[in-house]
Amino acid sequence: MSPSPRTDSPLRPIRLHAHPLSGHAHRVELFLFLSLLGLPFEKVAVDLAHREHKGPAFLALNPFGQLPVIEDGDLVLADSNAILTYLALRYDAGGAWLPRDPVGAARVQRWLSVAAGQLAQGPAAARVAVVFGRPPDQAPREAAARLFGLFEQQLATQPFFAATHPTIADVALYTYTAHASEGGVSLAPYAQLQQWLARVEALPGFVGMARSTVPEATA
Repeated sequence: MSPSPRTDSPLRPIRLHAHPLSGHAHRVELFLFLSLLGLPFEKVAVDLAHREHKGPAFLALNPFGQLPVIEDGDLVLADSNAILTYLALRYDAGGAWLPRDPVGAARVQRWLSVAAGQLAQGPAAARVAVVFGRPPDQAPREAAARLFGLFEQQLATQPFFAATHPTIADVALYTYTAHASEGGVSLAPYAQLQQWLARVEALPGFVGMARSTVPEATA
């Protein structure tokens, strides 16, 4: 799918406050590359290891102390799904990434809610525990397996989650799914899910997130 024309351009590059291993931040970076080719932006590294995200300068941008945050002109906006919604409404004139009709928009919102809920509590939580050395917990891995089984059913009926073409729902769901093996969750049993990942990765402008150095699940 070709990017829709932008409705306008920012007066200066969008600033994306991010960390290389943050899947939430990668969602925004991925969307900027996929849908807004030519839109100027720059990444501002946030040092999670030294808790820079809990310092006063960052808390002035996001009192919750969470990544990502963007600055677009005078706008400061946090929360990855809110940022995806904003960027789609602001810069995707054709409405392909976030449909403007009620049914299409609701279908996208359904999967954004899954990204913020079941995906965060399952695959993302399992990965965070391993990558950042938190106490092991089998519950997120079990939740991930249940979720991926549901994903498999959904993707058996259409190539993308909310429509026959990619939307911000796919962007929101991609990163933590693609990196589930870093949390000990193998994708080997899920053929439809693997095919969907390949379709997203084949989109023009795709950029992946750096992989951690932890051993990955393969079976």
